[in-house]
Amino acid sequence: MSEETGKTEIHRGLKGVYFDRSRVCYIDGRAGELRYRGYSIHDLAAHSTFEETCCLLLKGELPGASELEAFTRELKAARILPPEILQVIRTVKAAHPMDVLRTAVSALAAFDPDVADNSPGAIVRKGLRLASQVPMIVAAHEHIRNGREPVAPDPSLGHAANFLYMLKGARPGADAAKLMDTDMILHAEHGSNASSFTARVVAGTEANLHAAVTAAIAALSGPAHGGAAENVMLMAQEVGEAANAAEYVKRKRAGKQPVMGFGHRVYRAEDPRARHMRAGVEKLSIEMGQPKWYRILEALVQAMKPYARHGVNVNVDFYAGVVYYLNGIPADLFVPIFAVGRVPGWTVQALEQMENNILIRPLTLYNGPAARDYVPLELR
Repeated sequence: MSEETGKTEIHRGLKGVYFDRSRVCYIDGRAGELRYRGYSIHDLAAHSTFEETCCLLLKGELPGASELEAFTRELKAARILPPEILQVIRTVKAAHPMDVLRTAVSALAAFDPDVADNSPGAIVRKGLRLASQVPMIVAAHEHIRNGREPVAPDPSLGHAANFLYMLKGARPGADAAKLMDTDMILHAEHGSNASSFTARVVAGTEANLHAAVTAAIAALSGPAHGGAAENVMLMAQEVGEAANAAEYVKRKRAGKQPVMGFGHRVYRAEDPRARHMRAGVEKLSIEMGQPKWYRILEALVQAMKPYARHGVNVNVDFYAGVVYYLNGIPADLFVPIFAVGRVPGWTVQALEQMENNILIRPLTLYNGPAARDYVPLELR
């Protein structure tokens, strides 16, 4: 209720509403700034690894060398899927990869020794295991649906390189592995987005972490949240050549249609994560002998510049889809890869919710029919 007008104010989509405090993620949408536990995303993308960033998010501080080594060993030791989970994947292999991932993560709850323990230590242990198991599910499904046996993890490879290895069946080059590692860092956490808020709502009921992550995956599967990377690649293919970009944008804007990969719910400036993927796309597209994709993206950026003053700037997913495409990854795996990187973020959001829990129960303002009398069936 507004004190000035005496009327109930509606914040559709909870836009601009702060529902809690967080020590994890700082976002300044106007300045285009993102920090994880105080550390700039630019420093983490340039100097960190996914393993180190995951440890930072889950445990609160950047680890020392011995702590990082121990954390990495735990991640590698958790690269195990029970045979029953592989059977679940085989049973639902014809479904969309996000639906398979959601189903498999839900089923994993039956095999986790800490599933019913919602203490902070148990949540971190479960989140660590899920960080290793989610990429295994995505990779295993890709092989199973194509009539192949899943590729076993390689303990000599880091998290991102091992994911690409399990997915493709060949050890990735150093540049491809580094770019995927950077992609995972950039997607690891992003405040109270739709899927993370969903995880907090579920955690707020005192459900277990697997339930919260399952619900988060379901939220991410919706194209309004996680589908941008896939749609950007489809757009690039539709544009076809850099010379067509300006006319494409003109046509889209005239029809009041969005240009995929531009605009973000919280950023009015350029998404700070985008620059780190831009450089990677340029290098990878040249190495792969397909520079036209980078040229198309940059032509689209130039064509969209007049709209930047209205806050419609490029976001991280604008470049991510082309990275996946250049790595030979099918388009329907783009969103599951988003989930692969986001597991630490969902975990720490659930952890914060449970540490000082309150049931999340907002209100809706009723605007239906006024009170009316019930009419018996025979008189209707």
